[in-house]
Amino acid sequence: MSTLSTLSLPSIFPPTKHSRFTYFRSISQSLPFRRCNPILSPLSFRFSFKPCRSPFSADPQLSDADEEELEDEEGDDGDYEVADEYEDVSGERSDDVQQSEDEFSVDSSNRQKESTWQRVEKICDLVKEFGEEMIDVDALADIYDFRIDKFQRMAVEAFLGGSSVVVSAPTSSGKTLIAEAAAVATVARRRRLFYTTPLKALSNQKFRQFRETFGDNNVGLLTGDSAVNKDTQILVLTTEILRNMLYNSVGMTSSGNGLFHVDVIVLDEVHYLSDISRGTVWEEIVIYCPKEVQLICLSATVANPDELAGWIGQIHGKTELVTSSWRPVPLTWNFSTKTSLFPLLNEKGTHMNRKLSLNYLQLSASGINSYRDDGSRRRNSRRRGRNGTVDSIVGMSGQPLSKNDKNMVRRSQVPQIVDTLWHLKAKDMLPAIWFIFNRRGCDAAVQYVEDCSLLDECEMCEVELALKKFRLQYPDAVRETAVKGLIRGVAAHHAGCLPLWKSFVEELFQRGLVKVVFATETLAAGINMPARTAVISSLSKRISTGRIQLSPNELLQMAGRAGRRGIDERGHVVIVQTPYEGAEECCKVLFSGVEPLVSQFTASYGMVLNLLGGAKVTHGSSELDETNTLQAGRTLEEARKLVEQSFGNYLGSNVMLAAKEELATIHKEIETLTYEISDDAIDRKSRELLAEVAYKEIADLQQELRTEKRLRTELRRRMELKRFSALKPLLEDFENGHLPFICLQYKDSEGVENFVPAVYLAKVESLVGSKLKNMVLVDDSFALSRAGTELDAGESESDTLQDVEPTYYVALGSDNSWYLFTEKWIKTVYRSGFPDVALTQGEALPREIMRSLLEKEELQWEKLADSELGGLWSVEGSLETWSWSLNVPVLSSLWESDEMLHMSQEYIESVEHYKEQRNKVSHLKKKIARTEGFQEYKKILDKAKFTEEKIKRLKTRSNHLINRMEKIEPSGWKEFLQISNVIHETRALDVNTHVIFPLGETAAAIRGENELWLAMVLRNKILLELKPAQLAAVCASLVSEGIKVRTWKNNTYIYEASSTVLNVISLLDEQRNSFLQLQEKHEVEIPCCLDSQFSGMVEAWASGLSWRELMMDCAMDEGDLGRLLRRTIDLLAQIPKLPDIHPLLQKNAKSASDVMDRPPISELAG
Repeated sequence: MSTLSTLSLPSIFPPTKHSRFTYFRSISQSLPFRRCNPILSPLSFRFSFKPCRSPFSADPQLSDADEEELEDEEGDDGDYEVADEYEDVSGERSDDVQQSEDEFSVDSSNRQKESTWQRVEKICDLVKEFGEEMIDVDALADIYDFRIDKFQRMAVEAFLGGSSVVVSAPTSSGKTLIAEAAAVATVARRRRLFYTTPLKALSNQKFRQFRETFGDNNVGLLTGDSAVNKDTQILVLTTEILRNMLYNSVGMTSSGNGLFHVDVIVLDEVHYLSDISRGTVWEEIVIYCPKEVQLICLSATVANPDELAGWIGQIHGKTELVTSSWRPVPLTWNFSTKTSLFPLLNEKGTHMNRKLSLNYLQLSASGINSYRDDGSRRRNSRRRGRNGTVDSIVGMSGQPLSKNDKNMVRRSQVPQIVDTLWHLKAKDMLPAIWFIFNRRGCDAAVQYVEDCSLLDECEMCEVELALKKFRLQYPDAVRETAVKGLIRGVAAHHAGCLPLWKSFVEELFQRGLVKVVFATETLAAGINMPARTAVISSLSKRISTGRIQLSPNELLQMAGRAGRRGIDERGHVVIVQTPYEGAEECCKVLFSGVEPLVSQFTASYGMVLNLLGGAKVTHGSSELDETNTLQAGRTLEEARKLVEQSFGNYLGSNVMLAAKEELATIHKEIETLTYEISDDAIDRKSRELLAEVAYKEIADLQQELRTEKRLRTELRRRMELKRFSALKPLLEDFENGHLPFICLQYKDSEGVENFVPAVYLAKVESLVGSKLKNMVLVDDSFALSRAGTELDAGESESDTLQDVEPTYYVALGSDNSWYLFTEKWIKTVYRSGFPDVALTQGEALPREIMRSLLEKEELQWEKLADSELGGLWSVEGSLETWSWSLNVPVLSSLWESDEMLHMSQEYIESVEHYKEQRNKVSHLKKKIARTEGFQEYKKILDKAKFTEEKIKRLKTRSNHLINRMEKIEPSGWKEFLQISNVIHETRALDVNTHVIFPLGETAAAIRGENELWLAMVLRNKILLELKPAQLAAVCASLVSEGIKVRTWKNNTYIYEASSTVLNVISLLDEQRNSFLQLQEKHEVEIPCCLDSQFSGMVEAWASGLSWRELMMDCAMDEGDLGRLLRRTIDLLAQIPKLPDIHPLLQKNAKSASDVMDRPPISELAG
């Protein structure tokens, strides 16, 4: 079988300029690579197994993303290049690359009148009359009014040749055309194609799109909500549905039909394979898919498409890879500040625009131009003698800024939404999708700009007319709070909106009647809603554990929405300055290269039951020999072979081996180089190069220098410990008093001195029961060692070591960051601070309020500095701590006379001793520099310094490899066995005999996160006593995970469930606790949802309450409630189809489902 398993060099290793192939036509068992002449084409594509490089590298001879990341860490950005995908960021474009649909328009007026479906029918008629030989890439390309792109042609050719195909190309580059052409060929051959997407909304969109191409009767849809024409030649479905259908071809118990007469499966958005919660579905499809079925895998740009293609080739069959970094509409990158919209990159696209550096922005904000803008250096240099201002400014522009300075500059440059919007409108960059990473922000942005009309009167009339029609058709789906903004040309698009409303917004946007859509990042996930401009409001987003930075893949996915093919000559991406990050951070993400796909393969109850389940127990019989054996289940060994075909195990076996080899080579080289810079090696080289007298002089002085340095280190430590002894009792006094202001001092990674004013909260040890205290005690990263000094004559050990053990404290900085630190980092303590007195009677004390705010969220601490006396850590505060941080004064407002840290005479003496020793070390260094043989000796030291830099680079590469290897975990089998133990103990399946019991039959047929838990609930006899609406309420408690009350809304009402429902959920909770204990016993961590918070809302809807009544003063977003109702309907709709479920429960479930499936919920299938 032809596979890709013979790859010799995985993608984590950079290709050399001699080994990089730019084009491969065919991949067969023997891998007959054929080097072709350079192709003079606007497309920069590769038909190869080399990894898809970072989309920011234009030179094919440059190193891959791994090397670029390494160079970034070294601070050498001179090698950065912007890639083919974004090669036109400078605003220039080669004539060769210009390619428009107008260029290739068809001159036949009759042809222009033909629909795409009519052209498809012609191909079908030709194939019917003359045979399948009539289908070739030219015939398929001929159905379009434009010339198809090179990578599209190559992918179609590979498909027609009988291979499976992996396509990796930028967002919005036209990957769907490949699937469409494959569908035409499949339909013409009278065969069948499945098109899978990760989202229901995307499935609906593709369904509508394919119906326009192939006609209404030739395309079907199958999702958890809808089943339309499911027996047609082209079926659009979600990946989970396909996975469950495939279980029938590898398992023995799933209900429903398997794959009948399916020849092609298209896996759209296959980069979802890296999704932590759903990625396993894509892997299962590839593993279970019959080998005779061709796979077409469409992916956005990733770093390792060769590894994906290699894996599919190994386990499924002949697979060809097509990659492209070319965009049909080039992108320009911009950066928005308070005053202007700048190009993000320089003219060559290789570096950040220097006008966006923090130093430059600081000077601009002060109203002073740098010398480069005022005139030549020579003219400015003449001015320096007369005026010191220019000299000081130029010097300041070259100095690195402290953290406080950076935060101040960033805050001063943050634009308001209307500022950026005005720039977009002035530069004709609308329509735009504006990404904001939370619903509240999207809605607030609409309200903020809804008075700024972006439409003319004619367009406003069109919107009003469209809205009137929509209101008549779907009166309950109108989002009244958004109407005013919509009429002005702005709208929000997020999960809090009903899908019907979102579809309406998308339609108006595509018609040009909405100029700005404020959307969450879900809009970037494949929905066909391109714009001229994509605005990204921040490079970081807040999650439950704190604020995290966008990955390069996420950034590019959103940026890919910009640029409409056939409409815009170029697309625009605008990054907005925020208080947290600016242009420098943006460029760092941009140039770091796309991330590789990683395996998220995990076992589930449904997987285990479907793979191992065999014979079913005959109802009414308890004897094993009376079983009705339908089919034999797979053995554990057979199941293991399937599970170990996961992408993670492929990476583990192939890539891991090569990574370990490179890592061993690096470590060996580091060991050799480390010896070369050791004292012994330097001494040996000095002896060889220097005259004996010169060598002896330098050697003696170096020995003396080492001795003096050790003493300097010891004196510095003694000085620190004396400081500790003065600080400790001072901070102890504040544990119950007022909250004093303090100043923290540290040097960052760039060596910049930072001074942070903060308000002291407490010693961490005193925070009884806090998560922070537990973290510090448990996490080795925060471990402290007892520090001491060598004893002086006459000093006792107790005198020296008393009170010198570092202690962690916590404070809130003026920059709204929490700081965790030891005495090492405290510069001084002030008398003034927050009085620990309640502002109003009955209110908590400030210390207690701040402690509760510290405990409120899961915090991920970032280490700012480290020492042997403990580290300095920080984490961003919340909106609730912001007002507290604003009341911390700046350092210039605090007087030295207010300082309380008065040092003892011992400390003052220790400082003097340290200074004397430091001067002695400095004097020795100068003495060595004046020796006879120093110039030759300096060459040895310079070479050693160069070697140190090389070691540093090797360690960076080593760390990168280690991080890559940590992501490559042989996955699946351990979890499979743990889950099988739970299944065996619950008597759902006998793992030894493969006999599946009724509980297992039900669980194997359910779609859900924890199939076994759902089956246990649905088989509980207590549900038979419930009415349909009550049953719906209980089912809602099983699927409400992730649904939240939106606390920022003024509306706070939620319907409560009836007492009957609450009693049933309470009884189920006891069963859930027992099941969780069983899972914990076998180390299984699959969630078991049971939450009655929203059951009353579902019960009210199932009882016939209208949508308006339900949403009146409701504390839920419409989209959340709609999603919960659809999830509940989906579970209820499964119950009548499940095996071994009581008929009464099936009847009630169908009744509840029918009642609930009414407008506007019945239209939410999209």
